[in-house]
Amino acid sequence: PLPGVALLAKSHGLKAPPTDRYSYGVDCDEVYPGIFVGDEGAARNKHYLRGLGVTHVLNAAEGPQFGQVDTNQAFYDSHAISYLGLRLVDIPQEDIAAHFDKCADFIEDCLEHNGKVLVNCRMGMSRSATIAIAYLMIKKGMTVDDGLRTLRMNRAVRPNNGFLLQLVQLDAKLRS
Repeated sequence: PLPGVALLAKSHGLKAPPTDRYSYGVDCDEVYPGIFVGDEGAARNKHYLRGLGVTHVLNAAEGPQFGQVDTNQAFYDSHAISYLGLRLVDIPQEDIAAHFDKCADFIEDCLEHNGKVLVNCRMGMSRSATIAIAYLMIKKGMTVDDGLRTLRMNRAVRPNNGFLLQLVQLDAKLRS
């Protein structure tokens, strides 16, 4: 962190920036107890994840191409982190709903064993947020509105329109 930033922020009545993030180069927030949503920087920084107590990573953007995050189980083995990877593209036509149940079970298993999970994608705004919202709907009984509101209390998320539609469809299915 830059010297004097906290002092300058304090003198202007602002909250000091979260120095951990700046020093680690990550963008990650706890959006629900034990559930973090973050970007590629968070997913690739095993030291940072260890500091958060993360035991599981759900990469919603697995792959080596642009817009993807190139991690896998072997990447996390040295830190005993369980991994689930999804090769999803952040486009409205992507069938992210096909993965909702598997992801909800992965997250629930983590939390039931007192773990913490990072759900990540490239920017931590669309694919990962959609998966986290689906979990809250499936396992915690939230509506799509409640799930989106819950995440937005702690992180600026923007699921694409196709993903929002799939969450609305999930909501209708869960409420029928």
